[in-house]
Amino acid sequence: MSKTTLAKNQLRKCPTGIKGLDEITDGGLPLGRTTLICGTAGCGKTLMGMEFIVRGILDYSESAVFMAFEETAAELTQNVASLGWDLDELTATEKLSIDYVYIDPQEIEETGDYDLEALFIRLGSAIDAIGAKRVVLDTVEVLFSGLSNTAIVRAELRRLFRWLKTKGVTAIVTGEKGENSLTRYGIEEYVSDCVIRLDHRLYEDISTRKLQIVKYRGSSHGTNDYPFLINSDGITVLPITSVGLDHTVTHERISSGIERLDTMLGGEGYFRGSSILITGTAGTGKTTLAAHFAEATCRRGERCLYFAFEEAPQQIIRNMQSVGINLPEFVNQGLLRFQARRPTAYGLEMHLVQIHSLIKAFQPTVVIIDPMSNLTMGGTLLQAKAFLFRLIDLLKSQQITVFLTNLIQGGMLVEQTEIGVSSLMDTWLEVRFVESNGERNRVFFILKSRGMEHSNQVRELKLTKQGVELVDVYLGEGIVLTGTARRIQAEKEKAVKLTRKQEFERKRRNFARQKAIIHSQITALQAQLEREEENIEEMMQEEQSHQDNLQQNRVAIAQLRQADFIQGNE
Repeated sequence: MSKTTLAKNQLRKCPTGIKGLDEITDGGLPLGRTTLICGTAGCGKTLMGMEFIVRGILDYSESAVFMAFEETAAELTQNVASLGWDLDELTATEKLSIDYVYIDPQEIEETGDYDLEALFIRLGSAIDAIGAKRVVLDTVEVLFSGLSNTAIVRAELRRLFRWLKTKGVTAIVTGEKGENSLTRYGIEEYVSDCVIRLDHRLYEDISTRKLQIVKYRGSSHGTNDYPFLINSDGITVLPITSVGLDHTVTHERISSGIERLDTMLGGEGYFRGSSILITGTAGTGKTTLAAHFAEATCRRGERCLYFAFEEAPQQIIRNMQSVGINLPEFVNQGLLRFQARRPTAYGLEMHLVQIHSLIKAFQPTVVIIDPMSNLTMGGTLLQAKAFLFRLIDLLKSQQITVFLTNLIQGGMLVEQTEIGVSSLMDTWLEVRFVESNGERNRVFFILKSRGMEHSNQVRELKLTKQGVELVDVYLGEGIVLTGTARRIQAEKEKAVKLTRKQEFERKRRNFARQKAIIHSQITALQAQLEREEENIEEMMQEEQSHQDNLQQNRVAIAQLRQADFIQGNE
C-alpha cells in the first residue's frame, strides 16, 4: 500500500486550540467523532469543553453548540468572562448556541419507554441552525439521573454516541467519575472513540491537576499523567516530557562573568544552551556566582530571567552591590528581570507554566533558578525531579542556558543533590567550606563540564568588593592551605625568598670585590714583571757594549805593538 493511501486512511484530527493538548494527542480530538472527558467534580471538565468550543470559533472559524444540563447560559457566560471570552457576542453573531436543558430528577417518573429522541431533535435543530462543527454535552449523567433501569441508560447512551457520529460533528461529552469506573454508568468510555480523564489531587496541602488520555482509537498519543493548569488564559497542559532528546546544540561559548573561572573552563566559559549547576552549603557564594553570570549576560546585551525562590529581588540587588555587582542598571535597561515567588505559593506545575509564559514573553538567553533545592517545598521529590526534567528539556530545546543553584544541607553527602538531577547537568561546580586554624574558607572546583577540557584544580573562592576572586591555594609538602594559613605560609616563603636573595647579593658583592682586588694584584705583578724584563734588557745591552769596547781596545793595542794577528782571532 502506498504512502499516499496510508495518509488518506489515517484518522483526521480536530485541533482543540488548548495549549499542550494538541501536542499530546498528536493533532487534536478525532474529527467527526465523540470524546469523553471524565473526572471528579471541579476538575475542569466544563471549562475544557467550553475552551474547545471557544477556540474552535475564534481560531478555526467553526461554529459550535454547547448543551448544558447543570448551568444556565448566563452562569456559563459569567464563569468564563474572567478568561476574556465573551459568549454573548459569540451567540449574537450566531457562531455559538448555548442551550440549557433543565432536568429535575424528582419530576421524572419511569413509565413506559424512555429515549432521547426529543434531545436529538432539539440538538439537531441547534446544530443545523448555525452549521455547527463542534458540540459539547455537559454533563451527560444528568440525562439519566432519575432512571434506575441501567439497561435503558446503556442503550440510550450508545444511541447518543452513534447519533453524534452520524451528524458529523466533533463532540465532547463530559461525565462524572464512578466509584470503580471512569464514569458513573461505566458505559461511556466503551462507546467513545477518545477518553480523557481529568484528576484533581491534593498532596500535603498542595493541589495538582492531572490529565491522562486513557483511550484514543486509531491514533498514537501520549500515555503519561500530564499536569495541567487553569489560569487566566484557560487550560494549559504541560506535555514537555514528550520533547525528544534531539535538540540542536552549539559550540558557542559564553563567559561565566569571572575571568579565572572562564580560564578553568578551557579559557572560554560555558557552552551556550547548556545546563549549569552549582552546589554548596549555605553562605558559600552560590547566588553571587549566579549574579556574576547574570551580569555577564546583560553586558553582552542579552536578556536574563532570574527566578528567585528564596530572596526578594531588592535583597539580592542590595547584597550583590556589596561585592561590586551592579544589577539595577540592567533591570532599568530591561535586560534583567526578576521573578520572585515562594515555592509554596502554588504547585510546581503552576510554577512551570509561569516560567514557560515568562520565557515566551521575555525571550531570555539565560535563565537562573535560585535555588532549585527549594522546589521540594512545592511538591514531592519525584514531582520536583519531573519539574526540572521538563524545565531543562524546554530550555535546551530553545537554546537557553540555565544556571541552577542548589543548597546542600549540613551533614549531607557532597557531590549529590537532594532532588537527584545532577546527571542532567552539563557543568557542575561546587563550593565547600574548609575549616582550619580557627577559620572557615571557601574552596571551589569543577566536578564536571561535558565536552570541554577543564581544570581539575582546587581554588580558594574569595568574596571581595570587586566580586568573586578565585585564588590558587597553597600546595606543598603534602598540605593544602587556604585563608590566613595560606597567607602566613605565603609570607614565610616570601621572607625566605627575600633572605636568600639578600645572601646571594652579599656573596655577589664579595665576589666582585675579590675579583677587583685580584685584578689589581695581577696588574701590579704584571707591571713588576715588565720592569724586571726591562732591567734584564738593559743589562744585556750594557754587557754587549762592554764586550764591544773590550774588543776595540785589544785591536788598538795590537796595532800599536805592530803585532801580527790573524783576522778573526782578535
